[in-house]
Amino acid sequence: MALRVVLAEDNYLVREGVGKLIDLEPDLEVVAACVDYPTLLKAVEGNSPDVVVTDIRMPPTGSDEGIRAANELRALYPNLGVVVLSQYSEPAYALRFLENGSKGRAYLLKERVSDIGQLASAIREVARGGSVIDPEVVDNLVKARSQDARSPLRTLTPREVEVLAEMAQGKNNAAVAAALVLSERAVEKHINSIFFKLGLSEEPDVHRRVKAVLLFLAATS
Repeated sequence: MALRVVLAEDNYLVREGVGKLIDLEPDLEVVAACVDYPTLLKAVEGNSPDVVVTDIRMPPTGSDEGIRAANELRALYPNLGVVVLSQYSEPAYALRFLENGSKGRAYLLKERVSDIGQLASAIREVARGGSVIDPEVVDNLVKARSQDARSPLRTLTPREVEVLAEMAQGKNNAAVAAALVLSERAVEKHINSIFFKLGLSEEPDVHRRVKAVLLFLAATS
C-alpha cells in the first residue's frame, strides 16, 4: 500500500514538479496539493496522510508557515511525518523545526529536490518515525555550536548571566541587587568578574558596562 503524501508549496511550477516526481515512485502517492497554511491543515484533516511535504515559507505571511504547521501537526497527529523543504540552510530554522523532537521529521534543502531518490528516501524515513537532516544544515549547525563554544559569555556562571541580563535592562548596581535579592557588594563582585572574563578589565567603567551589555544582547538576539 502506497504512502499517502500531502504536498504544500505556493509556487505552481515547483508544486507540480515535486508532485510528479513523488508520484513516479510506486510506493508513494500525492493525495492533496496545497498552496498555503490553512489549506494544508484542512488537507491533512480530510485525507489522513502518512507524510506532509511542505515548503518552509507559504502564504499568508510567507515567513515560517512550514515550521508552524509541523509543530501544530505534531500535537494533532503524533504519528504524521513531516518533510520541510527550504532554500535556507541557516541553523536557526532547523533548530526551531526540531525543538520538539526529531522523530518523524526531515529538513531538506530545495536544491536536493531534483534528486527524487533523496526526497523519496526522506519521505519513507519520516513515515516510519525516523529523521533526516540535510548535510549542509548539519555542517552549519556544527559551525554555529563551535562559534558559541568560543564565546566568552560561556565562561560566565549562571549568577553572572543573571546579573548581566539585569544590566542589559539599564539597571544600576542597586537595582540589580534588589532584583536578584543580593547585596550591592555581591553585585559589584559579580560585575567585576564579568568584566574580567569578557576581557574588559582595562576599560573605563562606563565603557565596560556598555560593551558587556552589547556582547550579551548580540549573543541572545
